Amino acid sequence: MAVEYEATAAGSGSSATERFLSKGSVGAASSPERVDMLVGEVLGAVHETIRRHEVSYDEYEALKAWLIQVGADGEWPLFLDVWLEHVVEEVATEDREGSQGSIEGPYYVADSPRLPAEASLPMRDDEPGTPLVFQGRVTDVSGRSLSGAHVEMWHADDYGFYSQYAPGLPEWNLRGTVVADEWGRFRIHTVQPAPYQIPHDGACGALIAAAGWHAWRPAHLHLKVSAAGHRRVTSQLYFRGGDYVDDDIAQAVKPSLLLDPTPTADGTSNEVTYNFTLDPE
Repeated sequence: MAVEYEATAAGSGSSATERFLSKGSVGAASSPERVDMLVGEVLGAVHETIRRHEVSYDEYEALKAWLIQVGADGEWPLFLDVWLEHVVEEVATEDREGSQGSIEGPYYVADSPRLPAEASLPMRDDEPGTPLVFQGRVTDVSGRSLSGAHVEMWHADDYGFYSQYAPGLPEWNLRGTVVADEWGRFRIHTVQPAPYQIPHDGACGALIAAAGWHAWRPAHLHLKVSAAGHRRVTSQLYFRGGDYVDDDIAQAVKPSLLLDPTPTADGTSNEVTYNFTLDPE
């Protein structure tokens, strides 16, 4: 039986690509003029880099080979989400008055199990890691409770692996959609995730090695918080003082997204409170 430690870049990349394509038609209603402007500027920046740094034919051929391998490994979702998405997210949400968000990343899975306002995420009986109680409240920008708000949470386990992207893990391990109570409150029992390296035995890993970078992401919780009539916020929350918080390969950490867990009164777990404020649509 396959186990999570046997996860490969090609395997997770293939799963991420398949998941993305399963969304169906994906596109933007951009005019030919805007496409011309955007593509022209991107290509112009590449042309200028080639000229400024006198890129050789050997380097150009190496780039072609690498781009082909990214596709062969199914790692385009990984590449784009790690190195580009944080800038798109900043631009797309800069007008928000409510809670700041962060990148979605390649490991989101829709339709996770629906759970009550206080619930434990699905997990194995012997799930490793420090127990964590994550609680808070969802309101609008005026402070009004958003009854029945949905708080989707997913995260890696104590070894840095995600269910549905690593073999051997239960389908919905550490994934769930909690429905807030009439006061917008939620209380989620889970375990603290670990920092992990993005898949680095494929094309993206070859780039990381060639550039002398590291492949680490800090430990984080993924969330999507939504309520009728309000803009959904997609977020990642990090643990203050944790490894790689100041050196995230995905450059997605923001000061407002840092958590400060404290031990519970009985000392059996950590707990943290984090509230979400949603903008109107």
